[in-house]
Parts: sequence; C-alpha cells; structure tokens
Amino acid sequence: MGSTSSPSLPFCKLDFRFSYSRSRRKQAATSPPLISFHGSLTTQFSIFFTIPKISRLDSSGYLAKSYTNVQCSEGSAQLKSSNLQVKSRMWNWRGYSIRYQCCGDSGPALVLIHGFGANSDHWRKNISVLGNVHRVYSIDLIGYGYSDKPNPRDFGDSSFYTFETWATQLNEFCLDVVKDQAFFICNSIGGLVGLQAAVMEPKICKGIVLLNISLRLLHTKKQPQYGRPLIKSFQSLLRNTAVGKLFYRSVATPQSVRSILCQCYYDTSQVTEELVQIIVLPGLEPGAADVFLEFICYSEGPLPEELLPQVKCPVLIAWGDKDPWEPIELGRTYSNFEPVEDFVVLSDVGHCPQDEAPHLVNPLVESFVARHSSAKAAVPSESL
Repeated sequence: MGSTSSPSLPFCKLDFRFSYSRSRRKQAATSPPLISFHGSLTTQFSIFFTIPKISRLDSSGYLAKSYTNVQCSEGSAQLKSSNLQVKSRMWNWRGYSIRYQCCGDSGPALVLIHGFGANSDHWRKNISVLGNVHRVYSIDLIGYGYSDKPNPRDFGDSSFYTFETWATQLNEFCLDVVKDQAFFICNSIGGLVGLQAAVMEPKICKGIVLLNISLRLLHTKKQPQYGRPLIKSFQSLLRNTAVGKLFYRSVATPQSVRSILCQCYYDTSQVTEELVQIIVLPGLEPGAADVFLEFICYSEGPLPEELLPQVKCPVLIAWGDKDPWEPIELGRTYSNFEPVEDFVVLSDVGHCPQDEAPHLVNPLVESFVARHSSAKAAVPSESL
C-alpha cells in the first residue's frame, strides 16, 4: 500500500485497467516526482507522487489502455466468483509468530506480498479467486498485520525492518510452508521485498508481478543534497522523541486512515468501513507504532532500479495511473530493464490496484502465471 517514503499509515488501493502486449515498449520518464506535505504532525502527514498509465491484456480479452495510446477493445472477461475457503494460519519463523492466509490446493504457487502499513487482508478480493486454479498464500510481513512486532530498539544499532529481513522471511516461507517455487505478486514496498528475495534466492521465484512498486523517493540517493539534513532531522524527531508517538496516534484512527485511503484510491467508493478496519485494527496492536516510525525513517537499502538488473525471472509491471504517491512517469523507466517483459498501464486506478480493481488484476496475474508455468509438481524444499 503506502510507499516506503510515505509515513501514511495504510497501503492504499486504486482502481486500474490493464492490457498486455507481447512486444516490449520503452519510454523514458518525462516529469520529476512531486512531493508535498499536508497537515501537521498532530493531524496527518502524507507524501504524494504521481504515476504512469498502464494497459491491459488483449490476448485474454481484458480491458485496458496502453501508455503508448494503442487502441484496445473491451473484452468479455468476467470476474470469477469463488466459494473456496480462505484459511488463516500461523507460522513460526525463527521464534516469531507470522500470520498467513491460504486458499487452493492445486496449480502453481502464488505468494501475495502487501505494502507499507497493510497486511494479508488487503488481498481479500484476490485470494479466493486466484485460488480456483492456483495455490495462493498471502503473508503478513513481520512487523505488520497480525505477525509479531519485535521492538526495533532491541537490535541495537542494527536495522531489523529492512528489505533483506523481509526477503529472508519470504524465501524461508516458500521453503517451509509453500514447499515449492512460487510467483511473487507484490504491491508497493512489497515489490522491493519480492525483488530482493528473488535476487537472494533465484531458484525460488518463478516470476514477479509488481503493482505500483514503491519508487522510494525519500531514499538517501534520491534526496536533493540541500534537503537531506532537513529530512534526516525530521526523521530523527519522529523516531527519537514523543512527537513520533503523538504523530502515530493521530494517524492510527479510522478518520485519518479513511482520509489517507481516499487520497490514494481513485475510486473512493472502494474505501469501505471493512477496508478501514483492516488497516486500523492491526495498527493498534502493541509494537505497531515503533515499527511504523522505524520504517518511515529507513532511507537506505535497495532501490528498484538496483534490484531489477539482478533478477533472473520474468517480471511484469502494472501501474495505476492515478497513483498520487508513485509517479507513473518515473515508474515507466523500469520497463527498460531486461527482465521486464511489459509495462501495463491501469487507467483510472490508484496505488493499490489489487483491492480497488481486482476484476482487472486477477486476470492479469492469471495470464502472467499461465505463460510462465510448467507442469512440474511440487518439489521438496531441499531441492529448491
């Protein structure tokens, strides 16, 4: 949901449409990121970016618009209904309790990875539908959702909430629980987690779908030289003083969360009470504030453009063009990397397409997985 560079509590959802073209199209970004700060520390703090357009899969009859302005026709794709049961389970990872959900008992394995401030429930509109022909898993990254939230200060000077930590968690989840290779379906910072995991253990990941991946615009390498001291001071204020906890309490409310979601969802009718509660309730658990403040002060680690050249599996990028946090014009440059087979513009969609427009995302995922799946059965974890 939210970007790594945004202290907004939830990962937001956006409605998007997509189309797929087998020919790779490249286009450079034409506009710089826009960063604006709204509200005060006691009300809300948001960082906004804009995003490019994406298209939809013609070959499977799905509707979409391409950033190349290629004409696409409306297909006959229908949103699948499913009565499959979604099971919620706990996994012991290195002594920590990790919540995950699963659905489906056959077909390729998919692992759904949420964004900043979100959890596996943010994929509630995708799990059972994709579970018709896949084994689907949705995991709460450590520190989020209903997984354990160890205090980052317990690790001394070492950072715990990093993409390396989450990537290790993801890979070991595939070995211990999935017991097979898997496709990673990722939103926002979940995209960094998926890419990092694929770089660390190439044999595990069969392919990656990136939905509005975080550009990490407040990363140290992307901050203007003159702005770095100001940003660093602000992060220190949040992390090391009572101001941070006051700030967190102001955003960890249903009213603030609804406001933030309405900023990043283009179709605000999708910002329901159910969604607000999905984001708010885990954020009220002990330790959630420390995790939140720790991560918004994390301006190091990998960037998408550093990880993509190292990935060995196929990558499909889809982007909601109405995302106010991650500019599509900047994200479009990722289509230039060799592993990226296409860049799909999701028209009139925000930052979290999987929740705002599941009828578009689910077929896109199914088509990508079908193209890159083999008929190979599950393999023992030790052979991965």
